[in-house]
Amino acid sequence: MKKFPLLFILLMGASLIYAKDEDSIKLMEKRIAFFTDSVHKAMKWEQGSISISGNAVKLNIPKGFKFLNATQSQYVLEDLWGNLEDKSVLGMIFRENLNPLGDTTWAYIVTFEKMGFVKDNDADDIKYDELLKELKEDSKKANEERVKQGIGRFELIGWAQKPYYDKKNKVLHWAKEYQSENSEEHTLNYDIRILGRKGVLSLNAVAGISHLPEVKSNIDQVLKMAEFTEGNKYTDFKPGTDEIAAWTIGGLVAGKVLAKVGLWAIFAKFFKLILIGIAGVGGIIWKFITGKRKKREEQYTPVTKEEIDSTI
Repeated sequence: MKKFPLLFILLMGASLIYAKDEDSIKLMEKRIAFFTDSVHKAMKWEQGSISISGNAVKLNIPKGFKFLNATQSQYVLEDLWGNLEDKSVLGMIFRENLNPLGDTTWAYIVTFEKMGFVKDNDADDIKYDELLKELKEDSKKANEERVKQGIGRFELIGWAQKPYYDKKNKVLHWAKEYQSENSEEHTLNYDIRILGRKGVLSLNAVAGISHLPEVKSNIDQVLKMAEFTEGNKYTDFKPGTDEIAAWTIGGLVAGKVLAKVGLWAIFAKFFKLILIGIAGVGGIIWKFITGKRKKREEQYTPVTKEEIDSTI
């Protein structure tokens, strides 16, 4: 599944609407290239030991990977990729050779769900094939609601990787395959959940299904990147004091079908709004580039139309 960033759709859409000749198209391509380069240079990548979630979680980002903090990740997800605002995002983990504006890029989105202590005593009893049937039924109901809202269907095809729970390390991971009516390639949604004393750390990768071998080949490394600090580990749970989650292991796999079918599932709705915006106001492109859309764009896209024109 190719994820065309919001900015790229604005720019390329405008080039189709406003370009009168080949020279105009070439000029637009140069502007896009310059802007892309400016975004890449502005990203502040991190490796090594990183503390997140109020120091409750420690990440160890090894060579071959790189990390973006919460503010930059929200900018990428919302302003470049066109997702709805989500303050729960703590960061993103990319492969070292990938960047946010690549059309085949993918990353792990890091979030923490403060749901309480998740009991895992049902882990050995879950029948995942039966659970998949229930999930497909829930997916159909979710699609009925999506159609009412003017959003494209997002159909659950099946497991791309059957759920597995590592009881010793308190790590659950699984992958689902989806089909969007707005994309030829099926979508991969790979979930990793690490259980802690007060909630669950989530590492969620959304990519094209063709990336499954690549994602799976990195799983062992990714599973070792995150751990809860002392006092926040699953084994630090205090009965009678700490909150018990309403969710169990089966619930983590089955839950929130309506809301968490993948961060880019909402894209079809944005696409309609973007086209309307391009047709109505050509100036939206330069509002986006000059950083007037949001304050954080001033930090990560510090270029203006005049600066771009002066370089080409």
